[in-house]
Amino acid sequence: MKRNIYLSKLTLEEAQEKFDKALTDLRINQPLKGEIVSTENSLKRVTAEPIFAKISSPHYQAAAMDGVVVRARDTYGASESSPLKLRINKDFYFINTGNPIPFGFDAVIKIEDINPVNKEICYGELKKENINELIRGEEDEGIEEIMIFSPVVPGQHIRNIGEDIVANQLLIPVNHLIRPVDIGALLSGGIEHLLVRQKPKVAVIPTGNELIQLGEKIVPGKIIEYNSKMIKGLISEWGGEAKVYEIVKDIPGDLKNVLLEATIENDIIVVIAGSSAGSKDFTAEIVKDIGEVLVHGVAIIPGKPTILGIVNKTPLIGLPGYSVSTIISAEQFLKPLIFKRLNLPISKKRKKVNARMAYQVVSRLGNEEFLRVRLGDIAGKIMAYPLPRGSGVITSLVEADGIVRIPSLKEGLDFEEEVYVELYKDMDTIMNNIIVTGSHDLILDILRNELQDNFSNYRLVSFNVGSMGGLIALKQNRTHLATAHLLDPESGEYNFPYLKRVIPQKELVVVNLAYREQGMIVKKGNPKNIKELRDLTREDIKFINRQKGSGTRVLLDYLLKKKGINPLNIRGYSREEYTHLMVASTVAEGNADVGLGIFSAARVFGLDFIPIAKERYDIIIPKDYYHSLKIQRLLNIIRSDEFKKKALSLGGYDLSQSGTVIKNE
Repeated sequence: MKRNIYLSKLTLEEAQEKFDKALTDLRINQPLKGEIVSTENSLKRVTAEPIFAKISSPHYQAAAMDGVVVRARDTYGASESSPLKLRINKDFYFINTGNPIPFGFDAVIKIEDINPVNKEICYGELKKENINELIRGEEDEGIEEIMIFSPVVPGQHIRNIGEDIVANQLLIPVNHLIRPVDIGALLSGGIEHLLVRQKPKVAVIPTGNELIQLGEKIVPGKIIEYNSKMIKGLISEWGGEAKVYEIVKDIPGDLKNVLLEATIENDIIVVIAGSSAGSKDFTAEIVKDIGEVLVHGVAIIPGKPTILGIVNKTPLIGLPGYSVSTIISAEQFLKPLIFKRLNLPISKKRKKVNARMAYQVVSRLGNEEFLRVRLGDIAGKIMAYPLPRGSGVITSLVEADGIVRIPSLKEGLDFEEEVYVELYKDMDTIMNNIIVTGSHDLILDILRNELQDNFSNYRLVSFNVGSMGGLIALKQNRTHLATAHLLDPESGEYNFPYLKRVIPQKELVVVNLAYREQGMIVKKGNPKNIKELRDLTREDIKFINRQKGSGTRVLLDYLLKKKGINPLNIRGYSREEYTHLMVASTVAEGNADVGLGIFSAARVFGLDFIPIAKERYDIIIPKDYYHSLKIQRLLNIIRSDEFKKKALSLGGYDLSQSGTVIKNE
C-alpha cells in the first residue's frame, strides 16, 4: 500500500473541537444509559439518577457514648457540695454506644464520669481508669447506686432520629462519582442497589506484523506488544471497560473486518499503530473506506500521527504506535470522550507548580510539545529536569514528576526559564527527591532501591551527564549531589584538582562511593583478540567512545596520550554514548568491537572485560546539604552492609572506603 500523507495537521484545540462537534451532531457522545448495581460494588461508578435515602440514620434514639442513661430532670440540683444519689433500674440504666434509649429517659452520662457507690467501694477511692474495668457486662450488677456532682441537660450524648440522614433526603445527586464515603452514606440510608451509568465499552485493537506477545520468542524486528495493556489500564482508571482484541497483522482486509465487528459491541474504538506515514500504516485509508476520517495529524509532540474518525456511528481514535505518543494522545482524546459518555466534567486539570528549567531545551516550531520532567527542590527553588524526549521512551513517563507544555510558536526553553509543570505526583513526594547529577554507575540503581526500601518517602533521581557535567551542575546550583571520577593527568589525583578549577567558591564534602575497575569491553571470547589499548588503532577494530566530559573519556584520553596513541587513528573515536550500559549494549549488538567501561556493565551483557585501570568514584556534596536529614540517610545507606553486599554482587568494585569522607591531601 502506498505511503500516507497527513490529511490535516490541526492544533490540539482544533482537533478536539472538530471531533467533539462531529460526535455531537450524530449524538454519539451523549451520556450512556443506566444499569443497576449493588451499592457495595458501586465504587468509582457514576450515578445516573439522584439517590434519596429510604430510611433515617439513626432510625431510633441511640446512646452516643458508653455510660448510664438518666432522666435529666432527676439530675437538677446536683453539685459538688450537694451530690445526688441515683439508683439502678429506677433512676438510671447502664447503656452501651448504639443502644436504644429507654422510654422516658433523655440523657446519657459517660462511663468515666460516674461515681459508683456500694458497700465495697467508697466514693473517692475508685480511680477513673478502673471504672471501665469494673463496669462492664455482668459486673454492672455489683453497682446499685451512683453519685453525680453536676446536672445534665436533655439530649446529652444522645443521637436523635435522623441526626445524620433523614428519610427521603438527597444523599447523592446525579452524575456523581461514587467514593468509599458515599458507599457508607448510601448503605446507612438503606440503599441496597442504585442506578449508575453504564461503563463505556472500548475496543482496543493493536496492529502490526512486528508485534508479539510476551513469552513468544524475541528476535530482531519483533516487539513485545504492551501498548494495549497500558491503554486498558487507563480506560479502567477513567471509568471505561476495555476489550483488547488479538493483534491484527498488516493485512488491510483483516483490519477492516475487525473494525466493523468492533462497532457492533463497543461504544468507542481505539486502534493502536498504523496511523503514521509508513507504507504499512493504512489505518486512515481503511477508516476512510468504511467511515469518515475527521482528523489525521495533530500538531503535538509526541502524538502527531493521531487519527480521529467515525465508523458505523462509532467514534474511532487511531493512536500512534510509539508508547509515549500512545499515552499522550489517549489522554487528550480518549479520556475526554469517556468522561463525556459518563457525563463527568472534562475540564478537570492536573495541579500545577511553577518551576525553573535546569537545562536549556530546543523545540520545533509548529508543534505543541509535551515535555516530561523530573522535579527537585534546590535551595528552595523548584527545578525542572527534562527527561529523554523520544516518542518510544516509555520510561520517561514512568520517571516523570510532571509535564511541561511548550507552545507551538516557541522554539524552546532557556536555562532557568520559569515554566508551569502539570503534576503527575504530589508535591510531598517531589520535595523529597534527591537529585544526583554526573557520572553513571550501576550501583546508583542499587543505592536508589535501597534508599526507597528503607525510607519510602525518598527518591534518588540521577542524571547521567558525565563527571564534568556533574561539577557544572553543582556550580550552577541545579543538583544536590554530583558523582565524578575525573583523573587529573598532572597530579594523578581524582576529582579535587577539578573541584578547585571549576567550583573553587563552594564548600564541598567528598565522599567515596567505590573504587572500580575500568577496562575494555569486548565480545564474549574476544574474537578480535584485543589485548591492549594500541589494538584500538587496528583497521579491523570499531570502537565506541564515551561523551566528552565524562570521567571515562578523560581516563581514555590520558592513557592514549601516555602511550603516544593518536585518537584520530581509532575508528569510532568520535562515536559517543552516555552510559556504561549503552557502551556495553553497542558491543553486544555487534555495532562496535570494543568500548571503554566498567566491569559490571560488561557482566550485564555477558561480555568479556580487559582491565586497564582502577579508579576512585566519588559523591560530591555541597556543605549546605551535607548535614540535611535526607543526605545523611543516603550516606547511612551507602555505609550499610546490605548495600555493599548487593553492590559487590555486580562485580568489579572495591567498597572498603565506601561512605568515607575523602580529604584533599
